[in-house]
Amino acid sequence: MNAAQILMEKMENFGIWEGMLSVDRNEYVKVGNSIDTNIYFIVEGSLRIFVIDETEEHTIRLGYKNNLIAALDSFITNRPSDLYIQALKKTRLKVVGKATFLHFIESSTENSSLWRIMLGELIYQQMERERDILTSSPEERYKRVLERSPRLFQEIPHKYIASYLRMAPETLSRIIKS
Repeated sequence: MNAAQILMEKMENFGIWEGMLSVDRNEYVKVGNSIDTNIYFIVEGSLRIFVIDETEEHTIRLGYKNNLIAALDSFITNRPSDLYIQALKKTRLKVVGKATFLHFIESSTENSSLWRIMLGELIYQQMERERDILTSSPEERYKRVLERSPRLFQEIPHKYIASYLRMAPETLSRIIKS
């Protein structure tokens, strides 16, 4: 079990969740230029985090059942974020606010340690993804994501995976078929 799984199990055992949220397909959990300091646990369904530039949306994170997801920049800074969080299908989420979550994290050295490990893993994943986008071919990016997260391809529509991998949906389709 990795740090995130252990931390999520402990959160469940301690009953820190403050509520449930149900969102329909294409509904937003968070919109751009808003503050959201909640952490969400995906009970069922799937979400994407994306930003919008002048011409298109860029998916930067995907989540599905048993994942934690948050607008981490807003969570950390308590300031508005340009991130959007959108349901890709009907989704049920457990919700915990920042104050409750931080109280839980600070309640034991084990929780604090797990949180630091989890953040470190997240930073490493982001760095690995950025390196892939900058230096790897579309085929290599696809193979690496398939190795790291094979379930992603069952849970997330391919057009969002293509956006996450910084390629056209047609390119991803061609790669999958070959």
